[in-house]
Amino acid sequence: MMSMPASVFKLYGRAWCHLCEEMRAALEPIATRHGAAIEWIDIDEDPVLEARYDERVPVLVLDGVELCHYRLDARAVDAALSARRA
Repeated sequence: MMSMPASVFKLYGRAWCHLCEEMRAALEPIATRHGAAIEWIDIDEDPVLEARYDERVPVLVLDGVELCHYRLDARAVDAALSARRA
């Protein structure tokens, strides 16, 4: 029986956004190392999310807390994962 990942990152972005692609690529090895999943959310599919995030994408969230936007902040991600394990 497979267990659910301990952590699920929510990555808000747009399909045509090169910064979103860069953040996702940078996040994938960190997520893999920690057994975490990445949920990709295209803000253009939801008018509420589009209004909320618009030009701030990509935005990375864990447990409802925004960790970073535009570029991956690896220290913030590592700190959030460490705090989650504590």
